[in-house]
Amino acid sequence: MMKVIRAKLHGIRVTNADLNYHGSITLDPEQCEQAGLYPMEFVEIWNKNSAARISTYVIFGEPGSRCCVLNGAAARTCQKGDELIIAGAELIDSPERLYEIKPRILTFLPDNQIDQVLAYDVFQSERRPYDFRIVDVGRQTVESCHTWPNVDIAGVRTALKAKGWPESEIDAFLSQHFTL
Repeated sequence: MMKVIRAKLHGIRVTNADLNYHGSITLDPEQCEQAGLYPMEFVEIWNKNSAARISTYVIFGEPGSRCCVLNGAAARTCQKGDELIIAGAELIDSPERLYEIKPRILTFLPDNQIDQVLAYDVFQSERRPYDFRIVDVGRQTVESCHTWPNVDIAGVRTALKAKGWPESEIDAFLSQHFTL
């Protein structure tokens, strides 16, 4: 069995910490739904400010609240305003399943408003059987932030052309997102 990422909230900020609660992390159910996180699901939490790493389970707070509250012992690992990465995982039985899984990653603005909705994509490229790219779900484009030089620029150009993009817009997009 291989443990892989299934959903992630990247850069969400702690809105509160409640030491006298029964434990867990309280999150906005609307944001959890977009990422694919469930109530009572165990998640890994990495604090970008303190480097603390913990595991706890999700409970839902008020819809639309953009809350991120560490409860119980987890409250000792953070302070209000700390930036977290929260990840849900899945066990798979073979690497071939990597082609099927498209983890949702939400990135956040400082007020916990969702900034981007991304997806991780494992695909077979000419270079290797298990290649990787990040796709902006909202725009259906390949993001360059962590994938260069593994991006198939010609493939991106072809895909954008097939969507009816003019050459000038394709060139502008490629120069903005990739070092050519």
